[in-house]
Amino acid sequence: MAICVFPGTFNPIHLAHLRMAQFAVEKYGFEKVIFIPSYIPPHKQVDSNLAKHRYNMVKLASERNLRFGISDIEYKSEGKSYTLITVKKIKELYHIDGRLNFIIGTDAFKNIKTWYKADELKEFVHFLVFPRGEDVINPDDFEGYDYELVNWNKYDVSSTEIREEQKKEEIKEVKEYIVKNGLYN
Repeated sequence: MAICVFPGTFNPIHLAHLRMAQFAVEKYGFEKVIFIPSYIPPHKQVDSNLAKHRYNMVKLASERNLRFGISDIEYKSEGKSYTLITVKKIKELYHIDGRLNFIIGTDAFKNIKTWYKADELKEFVHFLVFPRGEDVINPDDFEGYDYELVNWNKYDVSSTEIREEQKKEEIKEVKEYIVKNGLYN
């Protein structure tokens, strides 16, 4: 099966995430894009009490599309989510030979060298780098990484903006979940 993973904090998941995943399905012909919500991301301050809610919101949002799936591989770990460990588990679970396709924004990719065992991660992943804002990637900074900059019509909105400004284009099921559970007040 041709799959692509889309790990992230998803705090909360929003339309830009879904549009990136759908674009990847259409452009690369993936049978499945698997969202992987982190339990505790190593590079962000996130309330661990929200892990269950973030997972549930991704599940609600991903159910809208038969080509989308969700993995609880990081959620079940109940600890820091290290990409290398997740990638190895996913490759084994789905019997993937070669590199695993991996959706990432330029904002996160710019910091890839600070990730856990980043040099080892290079061997396992083909990064599909989606532009965010004005972030620019200097190819000289990423020698040895297998990546491509994805040319798409940007829909740049961050989870922080969603929480703070309550954008009109939120995912209905996610917005209802946020209200019902009193999140992000």
